[in-house]
Order: sequence, then structure tokens, then C-alpha cells
Amino acid sequence: MSYEVKGWCPGALRPMASGDGLVLRIRARNGRLMPDQAQAIADLSWSHGNGLMDLTSRANLQLRGLTPAGHAASVAILARLGLIDRDAWAEARRNVILSPFAPVGSAAWQLAEAIARAMTEPEAPQVPGKFGFAVDTDPPVLAQTPSDIRLRPQGQEWLIVPDGGDWALAAKDTHEAAARAVDLARWFMQGGVRDGRGRMRDYLRRAPALPHGALPLASFPFSKYPCDGATEAACADPPGPGPAPNGWLLGFAFGQITAAQLARAAALGPLRLTPWRALLIEGAARPRIDGAILKPDDPLLRIHACTGAPGCPQAWADVRALARSLAPRLAPGQSLHVSGCAKGCAYRGAASATLVATTPGRFDLIRNGGTRDPVTLAGLAPDRIPL
Repeated sequence: MSYEVKGWCPGALRPMASGDGLVLRIRARNGRLMPDQAQAIADLSWSHGNGLMDLTSRANLQLRGLTPAGHAASVAILARLGLIDRDAWAEARRNVILSPFAPVGSAAWQLAEAIARAMTEPEAPQVPGKFGFAVDTDPPVLAQTPSDIRLRPQGQEWLIVPDGGDWALAAKDTHEAAARAVDLARWFMQGGVRDGRGRMRDYLRRAPALPHGALPLASFPFSKYPCDGATEAACADPPGPGPAPNGWLLGFAFGQITAAQLARAAALGPLRLTPWRALLIEGAARPRIDGAILKPDDPLLRIHACTGAPGCPQAWADVRALARSLAPRLAPGQSLHVSGCAKGCAYRGAASATLVATTPGRFDLIRNGGTRDPVTLAGLAPDRIPL
């Protein structure tokens, strides 16, 4: 089976067809849902979807299993809730992840809003569909979040850092930081896009001439940021389930959350969508939601698994069922990525063990690498997989 690389992410106005129906992605403003919005989304999942949703690595929420009629009905309701952009173009460009720990109305909050506004203006750079920004807090928590331009506080100022770069731009306030971030995206567009696709890290590998104002990261007086000049395996681990500065984090295996779980969370307070397969409930203390992961050492948190069969038509296997069966065998600190095909969805980094389904009932194993690294053992049956 060959696989198709879409090169774009689904949205609410531009859904993506999957094996279980249409996938509708909700990009909540700054990743925050009020209780009435979250409850309405749970109702939509029950009435028009299959009751399953995804917490994505971009801090979005995906409804699954929609029909075309169910999609149209859902968009109408989401529009009344203020969760729809003016068009699909603006929706795709408003790709800004804000740290879930940023207080509402804070400088980081305002900066994320400013970038989102600027990127949906007609004169904004026409970046590829997966190109995005991450606005962090201090201490940083978005080191492993997929982003092309990272913004982080430096005292009262801001640093604008290209993903994978050893240099940065500096800005004295949020207004200047937003402008410089958009300018950096415009600089990327000068040579970073090929066939409509491109990521900042790949562009920097081609050693382009640096933009005006670029300064070495080493010239700034702060501790080294996780992932600067490093492989993803060397990054700091993201926050796990437990208390957070503004509430409580609950984990969900593979980022999948049910309508019932979302409705229960909505009853407890405003929600912050995170890029860590977790949901933050603002102001909560030790919330109990059936099926949620409560312990930061749960091995399921160290497993990445794509949708797999039957939800994805490109997958060879039900990889989540396999992942659950392998979870008890994971040693402390060991990570696992299980992919239904060679496309490698769900995780782009290196894992202690990566399994790729190649034919029905057979998997290739890659040790300490990703789906594009050399295979260690090929054609393994599920009951013959060594970890």
C-alpha cells in the first residue's frame, strides 16, 4: 500500500476525509474553550460524529466520523459559538500555539492574538499549511511542540527564534514581537517553499543568508532553551498529568478523548487545549474523569500511535490496540511509536522503538530512530515484537 502525503491539516471549513468519515478540526482562539463551548462540542460529537475526538499536537481538537450533512450542521453551530474563521484561508493561516499556562490577557496571550490577526490579513505571507508559530512562557514548555517560529520571553522583551536555528531576533514589546515574527515568516517565503510545502528547520539546513537583525543565541543572557540546536530526543519532556500553574492537567492515551469525557471536563471549568495529548482544566484540583490518565509515569504517555485502521484508509493495522498491548512491556524511560504505514503520522521524532506496519499483520522495527531511519528487524508478527 502506498500512502498519500496531504501537506495540509484539516480545519472546520476544510475537513479531511478519513476511514471513519470526515475529520473537522477546531482551532480555538489561544487554545481556550469556555464550558458552554466545550459542552456544545461534546454534543456535536454525539449527534453528528462517532463520539471520538483527537487532542492534536497543535493544541487543536478534532471531531471524527462526520457525514457531509453532519459537517454542515456542526459548522453552523460552531459559528454561533465564535469558533469559525471568516474563510478556510484565514483558518489555515491562524496557526499559533500558545502555552496553556499563559494567563488570560497576559503579554503572551496578547502576543499570540496579535500574530493570529496579522497572519489572517490579506497582505500576510502565504505560508504552507503546516507552517506555524509557538508563543511560550517562562519557564518554557513548548520545546517539543511542532512550530516553525518560536517566541519566548526574555525579561520584559521577546526573542523570536526560527525552529532549528542558533540565532534569534529580539523585540522590546509584544507589538514589535508580532511584527518581527511575521517578517520572519516573510523571509522564510523567499526560499523556504518548494512545491507548496516547506518547514523552517529544512530551510535553515540550506544555510540561507540571515535576515537583518539576526543575533547568535549565545549572545542573549539566558539558559539554553531545550531543543536549541539539538535533536528532538534531547529535548525536555513536556508537562505530564498533575497540578499546573493555572489548574490541573489530565492525560489521554494517544490524544483520544470521548464526548462523555469532554462533557465531564466542561462541567468543571474553562478548558485549555494542549499539544501534549492532555487537557488542562482551569482552577481544578484533582479532577476525576473516567478513562483519563492521572499518573505522570503511565507508560501510555510514552507511546505515540496514529489513528490506524479502520479509522485511516492508509493504515495496515489497528496500531492503537497493538500499542495498548505493548504498554505494560515498556521499561521506565523507554518510548514507543507505532505507525500504521510508512508515512509516520503521530510523531516525527526518534523513539526507543518505532514500529511501522508494512503489510497486514507485519511490522518493521527501528531501534532508537524514526520511521525514516534504517530498519533493525523486518516483517515481525505482533506477538514477536521485542522491546
